[in-house]
Amino acid sequence: MANNKEPIAKKCRSLGVSPVVMGYDKKHSNRNPGGNKRKKVSEYGTQLKEKQKVKFVYGVLEKQFHRYYLKASNMRGITGENLLRLLELRLDNVVYRLGLAKTRRMARQVIVHGHIKVNGKKVDIPSYSVKVGDVITVRERSMEQAMFKELRDKAVVTPKWLTYDAATLMGTVAAMPAREDIDCPISEHLIVELYSR
Repeated sequence: MANNKEPIAKKCRSLGVSPVVMGYDKKHSNRNPGGNKRKKVSEYGTQLKEKQKVKFVYGVLEKQFHRYYLKASNMRGITGENLLRLLELRLDNVVYRLGLAKTRRMARQVIVHGHIKVNGKKVDIPSYSVKVGDVITVRERSMEQAMFKELRDKAVVTPKWLTYDAATLMGTVAAMPAREDIDCPISEHLIVELYSR
């Protein structure tokens, strides 16, 4: 399984992404604030940077991201919004949005280690695509771990398309995510323009 292990703060700074979007509230750096930034960026450069930003935020590498784009372009509706919807419905993102992990990288690890069940069955694939009505829970044996015990006391703000019960650590996909539910500043039309060159 390919994995992106680039430094978070450095990559956030180069792509212009707030570390808060990635789940890191205290990770910022003032080292080399201006850097060697070029003044003028070409249209292709802007489109490429937007694609890199989305890949970085969701933790997806190029081959898989291209597959998501092809799938989104074959769906009904706006291709850019379909692409973001497919990425939001990844299991690692849903676990992160439910507050069962502090970051998407941590969510991937929680899933791979077999702590998460979808509709009562253990799923250890972070890219698993959830559907409306799916119930995401923590495995019974895992609930006794300190990390999950702490979550029962914490209040979690979930997006409108998810419902969450902190007492049982159970989340449900109530609806498809809408474009306004995606809080990261993304210009998805630039990605569509890049791929349709």
